[in-house]
Amino acid sequence: MKGSLLSAEVVEPYAEALMAVAQEQNLVDKFGEDVASLLSLLDSSPELKVFISSPVVIGSDKKAILRRIGQEIDPIIVNFLMILVDRRRIIFLEGICQHFRTLIRKLNQTVLAEVISAIELNDSQKQAVVDQVKTLTQARDVELVTKIDPDLIGGVIIKVGSQVIDASLRGQLRRLSISLG
Repeated sequence: MKGSLLSAEVVEPYAEALMAVAQEQNLVDKFGEDVASLLSLLDSSPELKVFISSPVVIGSDKKAILRRIGQEIDPIIVNFLMILVDRRRIIFLEGICQHFRTLIRKLNQTVLAEVISAIELNDSQKQAVVDQVKTLTQARDVELVTKIDPDLIGGVIIKVGSQVIDASLRGQLRRLSISLG
């Protein structure tokens, strides 16, 4: 618990500072794309995550790799990454990026909805979920994250913040067994 509190104390101010610069420069959308790219890269490369988090790797080596990665992103974000290395906060990069995306969603009145289904949803099913979540949350837009869980048998589970809507066959069977038990 103490570690997560420390993490929040570091993550939030850096993400908010990045948002302030993005708004000042009218680059919120561009920064959002770049941050999404960084998160995707970190997610797809555990080696990179370990490399930039390692206290054994010297800062200049981390900067060299981050500059190479940063050739496709805005120079302001590259400078931000260099500051994180200098202040030994680069280990919080993933959390900072995630919090920045949360700030963008809040700014755009967008909610994040995680949809778990037994099979891949088609476009009309995704749109139906988006419409349902918009109705429930009164949000202007919905960002969908889809996951596949074959154990569901059928249906979907939708998570929006702390709210969970279980419309899966597995959930219905579980509720039925409880009511019969």
